[in-house]
Amino acid sequence: MVRSVHSHKLPNILAMSRLITVTAPSRLHFGLFGLQQEEGRMFGGVGAMVDQPALRLRVRGASSFACVGPLQERTQEFSRRWAEFYGLTQPPACRIEVLEAPPNHVGLGVGTQLGLSVAAGLNAFSGMPAAGPRELALCVGRGQRSAIGTYGFVMGGLIVEQGKLAGEPISSLDCRIDLPEEWRFVLVRPQALGHSLSGELEEQAIAELPGVPEVVTQRLIAMARDELVPAAATAHFPQFAESLYQFGHQAGSCFAARQGGPYNGAVLTNLIEWLRNRGYAGVGQSSWGPTVFAALPNQHSALVLSDLLQQELPEGPLEVTIAAPCNRGALVQSALGEVSGTEVSD
Repeated sequence: MVRSVHSHKLPNILAMSRLITVTAPSRLHFGLFGLQQEEGRMFGGVGAMVDQPALRLRVRGASSFACVGPLQERTQEFSRRWAEFYGLTQPPACRIEVLEAPPNHVGLGVGTQLGLSVAAGLNAFSGMPAAGPRELALCVGRGQRSAIGTYGFVMGGLIVEQGKLAGEPISSLDCRIDLPEEWRFVLVRPQALGHSLSGELEEQAIAELPGVPEVVTQRLIAMARDELVPAAATAHFPQFAESLYQFGHQAGSCFAARQGGPYNGAVLTNLIEWLRNRGYAGVGQSSWGPTVFAALPNQHSALVLSDLLQQELPEGPLEVTIAAPCNRGALVQSALGEVSGTEVSD
C-alpha cells in the first residue's frame, strides 16, 4: 500500500528552514548469477558498498521546487517519479542540490544511489517515515534487474541477492555481511575509456546475450555461498581475494559475446592481467566497467598499489581511488540530528 505524503506536510516556516543531507556510498558489482530466462530467478549476484567516491546531496526549503548541481536532469526525473508514486502533482517546495557525485556510468551504480538519495531526502524533508529497500526502489523506478545497490544503500556491506522472480518488484536478498573495516578496495579507471553501457543500450545488450546455462548459474551460486561469503564472514582475506577473482572471471565470461571475454575490452583485460602478475589476487571489473577494483587487506598495501599504478601507468593515465568498505549504508542527516541508514531522528 502506498503511503500518503499529505498527512506528513510540514508547516511552511518549518519546511523552509529544514535542511536534509544524504551521503550515499558507491556500489561495486562483482557479477551476476544469470540473465533473463522464462522460468526461475533472473539475474541475482554479489556486490559490496564502498565509502568512496561518495554521492552527497542536500534538500532545503525553497519557494518552489528546483534541482541544481551535477546530474540535474536525473535528479529532476527521480523527483518527478517520487511525486507521482506518492500521488502528488509535483515534488514539495524545496531545492535539491547535488554537492558531489561520482562519474556517471563507470560501474559504480551512481543511478541507483542518486535515485534512492533523492527519495530518502524527500521522505525526510516531508516528514515521512523512513522507507525500506523495496519502497525506495519502486518510488524512483530502480532495481529492475540488480538490487545490490538498493539493499546496499540501506544496509551497506557485502550483498548477495537471490535474483528476481517474474512479478517480483525487486530481487530478494539472500544475505548481507559486514566486511572488515581495515580492508580496502583500490578503484582504477583508465582515463582513455568513456562511459559503459546504460539505459536502453544496456537493456538491448543484455537481451541479445545468449542465456546462461543452469550449470553455470549453479556454479556461480556455489562459489558465492561456499567460498566468497564464508571468507568475508571469517575475515579470511587470502581466500576472499582469490574467490573474488574466480567469481568475477566466471560471471564475466557470461558476457563474453558482448565484451570479447570476461572483461570489457583489451584495456581492462590487460589492466587486470597486470595486477594479477604483480601478486594482487582479488581483482575484477565492476559491472560493465570501466572501473576495475583490487581488494587489499589494509590501508598500507592499498597505498603501495596506488603509488605503483601512478608510477607505472599501465594502460595510460588512470583515476585511482582508495575506498574502505561501507557497512552502514547511506547516511541521512537533518538539522536536528543524524542516524546511520535511511532513518532520520529529530
